Amino acid sequence: MMTEISLNILDVAENSTRAKAKVVQITVDIDEAKDLLTVIIKDDGCGMSEEQLASVQDPFFTTRSTRKVGLGVPFLKEAALQANGSFNIESELSVGTTVTTTFQIKNIDRMPLGDITSTIHQLVIYHPDTDFVYTYKFNDKSFVMDTREFREVLGDVPLDSREVSEYIKEFLTENKQATDDGKNI
Repeated sequence: MMTEISLNILDVAENSTRAKAKVVQITVDIDEAKDLLTVIIKDDGCGMSEEQLASVQDPFFTTRSTRKVGLGVPFLKEAALQANGSFNIESELSVGTTVTTTFQIKNIDRMPLGDITSTIHQLVIYHPDTDFVYTYKFNDKSFVMDTREFREVLGDVPLDSREVSEYIKEFLTENKQATDDGKNI
């Protein structure tokens, strides 16, 4: 099992990039009043058939030929359910897939969110041809990072160039700090 929610997000978002998604939307919504951490990962990739969708929660199912098991979705589901949360996955061929999980924040079995900033940064840098829309909400504050906006400003400068990579990391770090006042969930 993965030790942080952010690592589960990384794994599921990697699935989105393998599914040829042009845009991956990742939302992390922390609502302390409701004692709820919600994670939504939505893509416009190739989607799954009803048969694949029924099988994707089985750790012994994978569409990859490089290994015989697919643990990302089953691990995320188990982590959510252990933390008195929920798990839902919807998919449609040629439309995309949406994974929604919730976690009870104060549940003793909830793993920490982890280094979500590094997770999002890695996704952007290692998948420079995919656009990411990352929304981070903490109680009544939020920020959005949309790589399409960066591309508009940068023109032909790639997102994985050193200067742009450093800027994106700093942007994510500063905005997270401003949104959650440095609180680790």
